[in-house]
Parts: sequence; structure tokens; C-alpha cells
Amino acid sequence: MENNTLCNRHSLGVNNHTKMYVTYTRIYGWSDYGGESSYQPGYRLENMMWMTLLVYDYIIPGEKYMKKDKIKGLVASVVIITMSFGLCGCGNKSTDNRIVVEMVQYKPEAADYFEQLEKEFNATHDDIQLKIDSPNDAMTILKTRFIREDNPDIIGIGGDSNFSNFIDANMLMDISDYDGLEMIKENYLAINKDLEFVPQEGIYAVPYAANAAGILYNKDMFEENGWEIPTTWNEFISLCETIEESGKHPLYFGFKDTWTTLAPWNALAVGTCDSDLAYQVNSGNATFSEAYEETATKIKVLLNYAEDNPVAYGYNDACTAFARGESAMYPIGSYAIPQIKSVNPDINIGSFTFPANDKKEDNILNSGNDLMFCVMNDCDKKEAVYEVLDFLLEDDNVQTYLDAQSAVPCKKGEFELAYELQDMKEYIDNGIVADFQDHHYPSEMAVDAMIQTYLLDNDEDALDTFLKKFDTEWVRYNRDIIEKVKRYQEGE
Repeated sequence: MENNTLCNRHSLGVNNHTKMYVTYTRIYGWSDYGGESSYQPGYRLENMMWMTLLVYDYIIPGEKYMKKDKIKGLVASVVIITMSFGLCGCGNKSTDNRIVVEMVQYKPEAADYFEQLEKEFNATHDDIQLKIDSPNDAMTILKTRFIREDNPDIIGIGGDSNFSNFIDANMLMDISDYDGLEMIKENYLAINKDLEFVPQEGIYAVPYAANAAGILYNKDMFEENGWEIPTTWNEFISLCETIEESGKHPLYFGFKDTWTTLAPWNALAVGTCDSDLAYQVNSGNATFSEAYEETATKIKVLLNYAEDNPVAYGYNDACTAFARGESAMYPIGSYAIPQIKSVNPDINIGSFTFPANDKKEDNILNSGNDLMFCVMNDCDKKEAVYEVLDFLLEDDNVQTYLDAQSAVPCKKGEFELAYELQDMKEYIDNGIVADFQDHHYPSEMAVDAMIQTYLLDNDEDALDTFLKKFDTEWVRYNRDIIEKVKRYQEGE
């Protein structure tokens, strides 16, 4: 078995009378389910997909022996389930002599943009044919293709834990020799380095576009009432009280969709915590219980100024309510702007950095790599791939993407920011940005659900319970990484 392939043994409950143990192969190391947790009937299908091989020789009978025919049947079922996930891998053969470069990117909302780019590239290149796929649930499809060793040449992904795992598994090519990296802002390259579990030699992605998360606000409403953009935490709370007195909801959340809890959480945390907190915790030099106390305390304060029962409404509800003027502010990222404008095209939206601190100079804009391009390590057409990357990074193409997605450029240059982001320009231009804390969280940890539960918990010890659970769950789902960091620090 290759060095980057890990095997773990878990119990699989088959029925009430039979238990068997399966050794599953965790190829590429992108998922850790806590080491001691069991796969049970009804376990989420997306998690089952990482069980790529059931190795017969490692099946150990429990209370009763399972016939080998049944074992084969189970294996066949897993294979069929896995293969059913939209897996029509695109080949790299062209009808002519052109080199085919295949890209799969994970943002279906940008499918039209990439479709147009594909057409323009192919119309102007005789030696290379570009194929871009923008499927729904692209990460699931990509991971399954990786299992089948059916890799595209380029992947367009976000800067989160998936990227971290792909680097750790040696799946991505070191593109340090790509000249286009000189055009990328240093702070967005640095953000990617912080995502590495342990420091790695090389560069493994070309940051393309970033997002910005803080507070969206109704500019017309602010102007009509003479409200000023707050620059400190106390000013922000004072503004919320003033807005409430006017009869408006200061804030709208939509916490029924648990992921929305991460928007204010991240925007607060970047101002109150170190950007490399996850690495500090993995190194044994910090705890979330201490580091997140201020963040957790402040996010709960915000509930005092929210809609009634914010967990009764989801993301779409919140976007609609804000679009209709039911709240003056909305703690969410720039990615919500198109959704809001689909409800009310005439709404005058502004955005500002979340003032999480007592001093303006301590505030940091929450911004991370929303889209970046990575080259797969087994790609054998690097020169053609680099030509594709050059095309993607042409100024006109970058600007078109920024305009369509209300995004922030990762490339150096004079790009026009979306109107809605102008109040953040100072932070963007000067690189006063820090990555989303949740980009370091493993998805299996379900931090969004943990935050939602905490926000609903009115017990006196709710804060302490939440923070202790954060530390406990972190160890559970990051055991392998913590061990890896330990070995790195010991020079192994």
C-alpha cells in the first residue's frame, strides 16, 4: 500500500445479531472519522464513499461468521453506490491532434462564465483543447474520480480543508515554477500556506478570486436615518440599539440553515483570534476554549438584535427579508449579494468589515480564497496547463468573473471592485485580511451545528459546555493531523 494510503478498522453493524469488522482504505487521507467511531446502518452516504476497498483478508467475524458470498455482495453494493455518483469521467482524447486539458471547477453558479471561457480559449488555440465541467456537488464527484484514478488536469476549488487534505495526500503538483504566481497578491498565497497541516515546500494553487464577509447594510436606510458605519464593537452595539429603537430589526440571520451561523462566527473570529489558531492547537500551544471565548460570547450578544426566533428561518428567508428592508444589516458574505438582488434588484447594498474589536486598527476583513486553480500531481501536460492558467489570469477574464460574482481579485492590478464592496476597499487594497476560521475545520466535525446548538442553549454553563466540546471534538476528528504535527515538530 502506498505511503499516502491509510487503513483503519471500524465496526460495521449489519443487523442486530451480526457484526463484522471491515478494513476500509482511506486513500489520500481526506477524512478522519475519529478513529473509534463506528459505521452504522444509515451512516451518511457521502461518508461511506470514502470506504473505497473492503479487504477480505481483514474481515473479522463478530458474534457470527458471515458467509463470503454475503461479504462479496456487500462489496458489490458499495461499489455500485460509489459508481452511481455522476461518474462519467471525461476522457482526454480529442478528435484532432490537440492536447486536451480538462478542468473541473466546483462553483456551479459560475458555470456560464466558464462555458464562455472555454469557447474563447478553444477559438484562439489550435494546439490545445480546453474542457471545463462545472457540476453540482463537484467535490463529491472529484473525490470519487480520485478514487478511480480518473483525475482531471486542473481543479477549481476553494481554500478550505479539502485543499489541506489534497496537499497532505500529495495529490497536487508543486507549481512554484509557474511564472503567473508573480501576479498573485502575497497575502492570498500566505493564506494557502496557513492551510497546510505542516509546512510544505512549494506552492500548490493559483488563487483566483476571494470573497469578503462582514456586514451587508442597506445604504439608503443608513442615509435616511443618519446612521454611521461603526468602527468598533461598542459602536456596533450602540448602532444596533439605535436601529431597534427605530422599529427595524438591526440584524437578520436565518440560522435554520446551520452553515449560516459560520458567517458572523468567522467575521468575529478573524478579529479576535490568530489566523494560525488551528496549527497552534494541533501543536499543543493553544486551546479553542481559551481562544474562542470572546468570539463565542460576542456572537451570542448579537441574538439580542436579531429577528424573532432566527433558527426558524433559513438563508433564502434572510436574503429575502433583507432585500425587502426588514432589517438594516445582514451578517453574511459578499456571495449573498446576487441572491438578495434577485429579490430586489434596486436595493442599495453596502458592506463593511465586522468591527469585532475595541480599536478600529485591530479590525481585520474576513476574506479567503473562494476560487483557486490546482494542477493534479499526475498531470503530464504541464506546459499546456500553464497556458490555460495564463488565459484564465488575463485581466479581462478576471474582471468579468469579479463583476459576475461580486468577488475580490487575488491578482495584482487595477481591478474594479463591485460597488457593494467599496466600503471594504481600504482593507482589500492594504491586505488587511485573514482567512475564514472554518476553512480549517473538518466537515465531519459539523461546527456549524455546534454553534447553532450553543446559540439555542440558555443554560448558565452554555458557553463553557460549547468551548469544551469544541476542544474535545477537535481532537476526535483531527487525531491523525495532531500526530502528524507532533512528528514534524520532533523532526521525524
